[in-house]
Amino acid sequence: MSAREDDLLARVALSHLAEPGDPRVCRLAHEVGARPLLDGLLQERSVQGLLEDTETRAGVVRPDHALDQAARAGIRFVCPGDDEWPERLTDLDRAPSVQDRGGVPVGLWLRGPARLDEFTEAVAVVGARSATTYGTDTAGALADGVAAAGRPVVSGAAFGIDQAAHRGALAAGGRTAAVLACGVDRIYPKAHQVLLEHLAAEHLVVSESPPGWSPTRIRFLSRNRLIAALGGGTVVVEAAARSGALNTANWTSRVGRHLMVVPGPVTSALSVGAHQLVRDSAAVLVTCAEDVLEVLAPAGEHLTTRPRGQDRPADRLTPRQRQVLDAVPVARAADVFSVARTAGLGLREVRGALERLLEEGLVRNVREGWRLAAGDPVRQAETFLD
Repeated sequence: MSAREDDLLARVALSHLAEPGDPRVCRLAHEVGARPLLDGLLQERSVQGLLEDTETRAGVVRPDHALDQAARAGIRFVCPGDDEWPERLTDLDRAPSVQDRGGVPVGLWLRGPARLDEFTEAVAVVGARSATTYGTDTAGALADGVAAAGRPVVSGAAFGIDQAAHRGALAAGGRTAAVLACGVDRIYPKAHQVLLEHLAAEHLVVSESPPGWSPTRIRFLSRNRLIAALGGGTVVVEAAARSGALNTANWTSRVGRHLMVVPGPVTSALSVGAHQLVRDSAAVLVTCAEDVLEVLAPAGEHLTTRPRGQDRPADRLTPRQRQVLDAVPVARAADVFSVARTAGLGLREVRGALERLLEEGLVRNVREGWRLAAGDPVRQAETFLD
């Protein structure tokens, strides 16, 4: 058996022995190697309490058998050093743990034809499970636009924002991956069976948990760091004050990825956590796919145009010509002396300005003098002041 094959089997065994994202296992597998760590545990040598935590599973681990069973189900196991392994995940090794979870996974279980390293430029879209229609519509539109621009979309296949993100990417004909807190052969939630089976058949389903494992709270916390670290940035759409999406946002910042937030109504409890990220200057506010693409693109690319109102004739005026326009009456006409006195400018300059305003159709010269042009005079005056 080659050293590479031996390392692979050791990592498969560790994947079954320890809980996903156990920082002790992740760190030691990187520092001393997967095989020495596994041998120490199997020889009942306690390392930072790992023996006590893994001893109930040690007798049932058969990594070669696990790989064979997975292969028959269309599941593969990839780990650091494989061609398909994204180097981006190495950043997890430098990030502090969150709620006793962290580190580079010893390996990942994949189901689907897409390669994991195809998602290194992905955008993660996460948020509330009990999302509003505003939230799901926005998440779907964002994912659609991002995917149409060629960037994959990553999410967790949960209800609400996750589901909307996957569907938005699919609607654009783009690539999308679901990162699960259970085995890639498990359907969770059950209501998303069609979605998950489609992703497994055409795209990619990812998990740190071995096949057959069920979802637990701590496994959700572990998978959040993978969603955050896999791509180039995370967009949070609706997150309450206590939200799993905030855990993903925390990991996004810790691994040096771009963190973005879609604003919600200030009266919505589902957006309290998201808004706090912006208030804390931890996230960039985005409102559309173009904003997301600009944040993620190299400097000078995908630049958005600053929004502005429709051009008006008054926009072409100089400040002093505007000053004259301000002095022209709305209804009753006034002579040039009256306009000049109100404007506080000289007669010669006011006469020239009035002629320019006449050319622009902003004023009329009638027998009694000068007044604003016909139409809605109040609105016309207000548009000049905007």
